[in-house]
Amino acid sequence: MLHVLFVCEHNSARSQMAESFLTHLGGDDFRVESCGLEAGTVNPLVVEAMLEIGHDLRGATTRSALDLLKQGNRYDLVITVCSRKASEQCPIFPGRSLRLNWPFADPSTLEGNREEQLKAIRVIRDDIRRQVEAFLAEYRAKGLTMFL
Repeated sequence: MLHVLFVCEHNSARSQMAESFLTHLGGDDFRVESCGLEAGTVNPLVVEAMLEIGHDLRGATTRSALDLLKQGNRYDLVITVCSRKASEQCPIFPGRSLRLNWPFADPSTLEGNREEQLKAIRVIRDDIRRQVEAFLAEYRAKGLTMFL
């Protein structure tokens, strides 16, 4: 079982979506968690966009990377879903975790009215789902050798 951590800036959107997709699509091959560089509040428009496709984030809570680090958690794979610059602030977890960066737009920076923001979040959501699906396809084809 591969232990995966998704990290974004506030654990309010991108990392929550990625965690949900990998949890649902990856099955028993993965143990998945998410956190933020700082804990924030789950974005209600993200919750709405995910509910549209059957992923319920209404009970989701946010956590900080520092809290997980203090707990001594170990991960095989740490995937940052924020900008490369922000990802550089992510702590190094103990053990031999591989780090990847999948940069996606930050929903908290979206402008416009509610509908315009929701439309943009749907695009981000679908991009994250496609990235997770591509990761799973490669992982299932190559297994752990894809990381070597």
